[in-house]
Amino acid sequence: MSRSLGAAFMGRARERIELDALLADARNGAGSVLVIRGEAGVGKTALMQYCARQAFGFQVREISGVESEMELPFAALHQLCAPMLDCLDVLPAPQQQAIQVAFGLAEGSPPDPFIVGLATLGLLSETAAEQPLACLVDDAQWLDSVSKQVLGFVGRRLNAESVLLLFAVRADARDDDPGFAALPGLTVGGLTDEDARELLTASVPGRLEQHVRDRLIAETRGNPLALVELAGEMSPEELAGGFAGRPSLTGMLYDRYLHRIEGLHEAARLFLVLAAADPTADPALVWRAAHALGLGRAEAEAAEAEQLLVIDSLVRFRHPLVR
Repeated sequence: MSRSLGAAFMGRARERIELDALLADARNGAGSVLVIRGEAGVGKTALMQYCARQAFGFQVREISGVESEMELPFAALHQLCAPMLDCLDVLPAPQQQAIQVAFGLAEGSPPDPFIVGLATLGLLSETAAEQPLACLVDDAQWLDSVSKQVLGFVGRRLNAESVLLLFAVRADARDDDPGFAALPGLTVGGLTDEDARELLTASVPGRLEQHVRDRLIAETRGNPLALVELAGEMSPEELAGGFAGRPSLTGMLYDRYLHRIEGLHEAARLFLVLAAADPTADPALVWRAAHALGLGRAEAEAAEAEQLLVIDSLVRFRHPLVR
């Protein structure tokens, strides 16, 4: 399956220009880091996916923070760096030992985060020596604190490396790590009125009254996911005459997704539970577990048809509320 999730990608010229420039810098050996901040549904993941598509000639590593792993030290770092461990032998012995202990490959006392940070920087540098590297970390508000500390340390030292380190963080998430908070940032707001109108025109079949369109844009503050979800669930009467008494954005999305999930047959709901339980977003692992439970493509396609998840290089949920 390859159909992408989320609202159609509209506008964002300023953001795309900045991402293109960072990719160009990394191609030329000038590493950089950026934290994309914005509310749920505003398009952070779409920008990450744009960056992945534009990363011609790059190795691309995509991971996502998982709320259930926030208390597991080094969990996110393991997601990111495990495929790079074939470069471990080139690191100094203390750094090799620190990574091996952090990832459960050797016994020892809890490693010093400073040494783990140096080791991580070394792994990224060695991996990028032959081909530029783009590391894209979505839902970074859910990284475990040690991984966040280490990656913040690394981000401040990507000076002469062909590495781009990109984070997406929910704007309303609490961030207690001053090192991470101090990284260069890009705040993403709602779409401009013009882009929001274009998105609604492309998303809503049939006639949409101008005052309803304007009210939708005002209520959602141009949030593209909220625009598509709310307009898609409105009746023809509502599209023609307006709406009132809508719940909060989070409550609205929760109700919509819950309704879709409840409409699935039992096997498809079980597949969703299975996918949500896997913190690695690894398609091969999810498929193996699904087959062990007698589940297959039909269940995944039923969930995809309801725009709840997609499976391509990763297992991606449309929104954290679905998980």
